[in-house]
Amino acid sequence: MSDQDPTPPPAPRYGEYATPEQQARFRGGDGASSVPRPAEPVGAGRVEAPHPAAGGVAEVSEQAAVRRGDRFVTIALLAYGLFVVVSTMGQLIDYGGFVKTWMQLAQIDATFEVTASARAWGITGAVTFAVGWVLTALASWRAIRRGRRSWWIPIVGAVVSFIVVSLCLSIPLVTDPALMGELARAR
Repeated sequence: MSDQDPTPPPAPRYGEYATPEQQARFRGGDGASSVPRPAEPVGAGRVEAPHPAAGGVAEVSEQAAVRRGDRFVTIALLAYGLFVVVSTMGQLIDYGGFVKTWMQLAQIDATFEVTASARAWGITGAVTFAVGWVLTALASWRAIRRGRRSWWIPIVGAVVSFIVVSLCLSIPLVTDPALMGELARAR
């Protein structure tokens, strides 16, 4: 048989590819009650195409635009959060330098004794910050995949991570008697 068959297949009759409901609507019925259901079950070889929503194309394109905007904002917030986490890591791991800078900014004239415990709290804060970002990114990714709004997840993740890291970093500060004495005198 050649690739160019001179006789085209017969043209379909009007409504031949329409569903039974559509055929009944064209004939003047309501479409649901006047058409009996097909007797054969839908098998693996026969799949019906989904019908479009009543809203039409305008609603779908508007929702797609909202999802694209939401996805863009979420990814931008995650990128900014990653920049903050990476740039803060070195400061948190060098806890002595971090406290010295903090005390200069707060204009506290005291000396802070960096102990092994303080270094451990700095490292704990750095790890907590990184883990908080990873969990936030995973939660955002899952929300994006499911088509849900996700812009708020990086914001909540940043706030929660910041609170936990602040607690980790403040424990060595409040346990240093020289620093607490200077803060008490400053009042």
